[in-house]
Amino acid sequence: MRSVGRLAYFERTLAVQPVSAETITTDTSGLTAGEVKIPTPDGQMPAYRAMPATGGPFPVILVVQEIFGVHEHIKDLCRRLAKVGYLAVAPELYARQGDVSNIADIREIITKVVSKVPDAQVISDLDAAVAWAKTSGKGNAAKLGVTGFCWGGRIVWLYAAHSPNVKAAVAWYGRLLSESDELHPKQPVDLAGSLKAPVLGLYGGADTGIPAASIETMRSALKDAKQPSEIIVYPDTPHGFNADYRPTYRKQPAEDGWKRMLDWFKKNGMA
Repeated sequence: MRSVGRLAYFERTLAVQPVSAETITTDTSGLTAGEVKIPTPDGQMPAYRAMPATGGPFPVILVVQEIFGVHEHIKDLCRRLAKVGYLAVAPELYARQGDVSNIADIREIITKVVSKVPDAQVISDLDAAVAWAKTSGKGNAAKLGVTGFCWGGRIVWLYAAHSPNVKAAVAWYGRLLSESDELHPKQPVDLAGSLKAPVLGLYGGADTGIPAASIETMRSALKDAKQPSEIIVYPDTPHGFNADYRPTYRKQPAEDGWKRMLDWFKKNGMA
């Protein structure tokens, strides 16, 4: 085991989930938004996409879900990105393994569904989402970005090491060090030297599931690999600080992180 175990990590960081009074809801005015089906080698994968209602093709942002799946908060993030000119698509990356939308217990979500999702499947499904965006005629796959949160934050690092088509990536509080197994053979720190796109990592200094030591290990690995990636740590900030539907939400770091993300995309050719 390299760091906090997978189950312990999610239990520690996501145990408290009551709805926050600060929940943000973005309307669909000026947008085309809703559910779509994405072809994969073994069937149709559900996804949520949002984009400007007119114009295009638009730069494409893959939005990688939290552990809770493509719920309303993730859909809202897609709409926020669409409002500034992106085609944002959030595929249901463990639809094959099960629907977590009606599972309240975090341990059950992990043991029954999430632990059974292979990294290779996730990477393949993200590739399928890119192909769908391109063939839709509305996505400019030459300008491809990826962002993800918590469970999806880790995936962002993996995908940036996988796809030569990614221009820029932003990982929000995704694990950097963990145990490896057959379904999850590599961790972000293993791939620091293989990144094909610059990654901006956004982390909380008070995140009990992602120790400061693991962040420093990743920073060192990126420096040794001469990678143009960066990691920002917000002091006294918990895990899930952008999740405005949970009590972990922290307005200032969330707004600063969102601005940094948009600037990162523009800086790296996503405008």
